[in-house]
Amino acid sequence: MWCKKALAAVLVLFSVLGCAAQKTDSKPTISVWHWMTDRDPAFQELAKKYEALTGVKVNFELYAPSDAYSQKIRAAAQGTNLPDVFGILGEKRDFASFIKAGHILDLTSYMEANDSAWKNSFFPKALAVNEFAPQNSYGINPGIYAVPIDIMTIQMVYNKKLFAQLGLNPNHPPKTLQEFLDTGAKIKAAGMQGLVSGWGEVWMIDCLANNFAFNIMGKDKVLATIKGEVPYTDPDWIRVLTIFKEMKESGVLAQGLVTMINKSAEQLFANDKAVYAFNGSWCVNVYKGMNPSLEYSAMLPPAASDKYPIAIWGGAGSSFMVNARSKNKEEAVKFLVWLTGQDQQAYLAAATNNLPANRNSLSKIPEVLAQFARGMDYATHPNVWGVSEFSLVIEAWDRGIQSIIIGEKTPEQVAEEVQKIKERELAKKRAQ
Repeated sequence: MWCKKALAAVLVLFSVLGCAAQKTDSKPTISVWHWMTDRDPAFQELAKKYEALTGVKVNFELYAPSDAYSQKIRAAAQGTNLPDVFGILGEKRDFASFIKAGHILDLTSYMEANDSAWKNSFFPKALAVNEFAPQNSYGINPGIYAVPIDIMTIQMVYNKKLFAQLGLNPNHPPKTLQEFLDTGAKIKAAGMQGLVSGWGEVWMIDCLANNFAFNIMGKDKVLATIKGEVPYTDPDWIRVLTIFKEMKESGVLAQGLVTMINKSAEQLFANDKAVYAFNGSWCVNVYKGMNPSLEYSAMLPPAASDKYPIAIWGGAGSSFMVNARSKNKEEAVKFLVWLTGQDQQAYLAAATNNLPANRNSLSKIPEVLAQFARGMDYATHPNVWGVSEFSLVIEAWDRGIQSIIIGEKTPEQVAEEVQKIKERELAKKRAQ
């Protein structure tokens, strides 16, 4: 009898332990890798809240700087040991290569469930950065493959205190290129620094050059150039290059701009040492940390033409993808739905001064952030154009602009050099 009772007790104990194990298994831990140092404390706080609400633990793991993060992601992809949720720092072609390798889950069905409630909560242009359209040039099945966590626009900012010292109206920044160039004489006369930006990191030069190109010749001609139908020696492209020459000659550019990294540019602007900066909406948080009393506003890049509207780079600032091979992918999607909800997005915006991707979360953000948000009306981005320029062409173009600014080459010389590289790369592609 005793043996039977003991055996029954043991069976009950194993049954209880088994149920406990099953309960533990039903609440997996979701791993998230990211590179966003300024957002890590906020992410950790949200992870605690999500665990309290659902019992699901979320581990946000920070790897910085961004170069180190990118290397880690690529190494993990090669070893097929990516985390449940991650982001990719790279061009659209890099994004496509991860999808083709089976690393990224197609989120379209989740986005369009429940009458597309999740999809409709985002700014459309933020979602577009993570979407592949039908018949895209990358050979990816149409769909949405990532979730925007925040949005960004890249614009100019100007120092209102220095504007007043120069006799300029702090509430009316220049709207046209000529008005902008005219401030250069005042800047030189006052011994101030003009425009600062991380133009040692050439992608920011490329960004502003694209802004002027869209304004001067329109989107269709820009994309036709990328496709090889219009040469870079076209007068409109030479006009884009000439703008950088004019900015240099006007005195509106800061000294040493072509070798400046963006962190140095941010420090100069935040400390009232520069009149203008070309930067993204992330700068609001950066400037707040460097100088909370800084008086500045955002402005669109000055229009060089009235033929086409100005265009700025904008869309999803940071995005998360779900590992298609993850055993926790369903839970990972549920977490991202929650993370991009209105309340969580509002908290992230307040804690980090980054623009929320959820368009219902804009009511409680600082005015300067709202100025960047309004720039979404003018936003475009290479990742949504459907075509990509050759990397060597982009590099030659951007380095060419640097050489124009320092007086080594003329706009015509740069245009000719870039076009030669373009023709060479097109020939290689046709030969494949």
